[in-house]
Amino acid sequence: MSQPLPPVTILLCTANGARFLPAQLASLLEQSHADWSLWISDDGSTDGSRAIAEAFRDTHATTRDIRLIDGPRQGAAANFMSLLCHPDLPGGLVALCDQDDVWHPDKLERAARRLAAAPRERPALYGAQSVHVDEALRPIGASRPPRRAPRFANALTQNIVSGHSAAMNGAALSLVRAAGPPAGIAYHDWWLYQLISGAGGAVLIDEARVLLYRQHAVNVLGAHRGARTRLRRLAMVFGGEYGRWIDAQSAALGQAGALLTAENRAILASLRAGLGRGPLGLPHLMRAGVHRQSRAGTALFYLAATLGRI
Repeated sequence: MSQPLPPVTILLCTANGARFLPAQLASLLEQSHADWSLWISDDGSTDGSRAIAEAFRDTHATTRDIRLIDGPRQGAAANFMSLLCHPDLPGGLVALCDQDDVWHPDKLERAARRLAAAPRERPALYGAQSVHVDEALRPIGASRPPRRAPRFANALTQNIVSGHSAAMNGAALSLVRAAGPPAGIAYHDWWLYQLISGAGGAVLIDEARVLLYRQHAVNVLGAHRGARTRLRRLAMVFGGEYGRWIDAQSAALGQAGALLTAENRAILASLRAGLGRGPLGLPHLMRAGVHRQSRAGTALFYLAATLGRI
């Protein structure tokens, strides 16, 4: 007889998401893994999001542990990190939740099953795929699994674990809390991939599509396909924005260096030594072995570094 799956704490951040929040909350109630509690951090919404969250909490108060707290009002990354590092958050499995998505019924079960199968003492981060939809939930595309295995040398240059699908075990949560809220990072999910892989943890990639990822004007980054997106990303790279992200993320990792493996501390040091130095930095970057998932992406990274844009 199989063991019951462990409980999961869902961490939902809201910020003026009233238009789409009810659909996401309804999808949580349809989860096949029903042993979950919910923490909602509202980041100063003025559109009724907090009232929706309060009504949901009150409606299910007798059957669910649902907590509503105030976010730090410093953006999505800071809001999620404040939840992960909240002193009252219980240990065990946690799953991140975006306000404007819709979860498939087996989303939470798949994450809990994969994480429960991992060694309890080793930090483990789970990520899955999504169906990209428009604001009316009509499919317009889908994410794809990464081509190469997750590793720290990849995490330093890109994120492959989207926050809307991310979940982690208790050991990973303890690691995140030991590092504390990182200062100045661009993306919380990228940080989780970097920190957990850097500490020698497991990164578990599910090839299944487990949620509807809504694309609209207020998406922070959005899907990764299309000519317009590629042009925008090129502008980010050669305009220096991507390089500033890498600098901020890697600087925060340096502050958590004691939590990384010795090998990964050396990789991070080589990366930091090569940033912003143009051709003179290439030997350091190549020694670090940093790379993106595709050969073209890796070549673009080194070209941008040569030109001093990273």
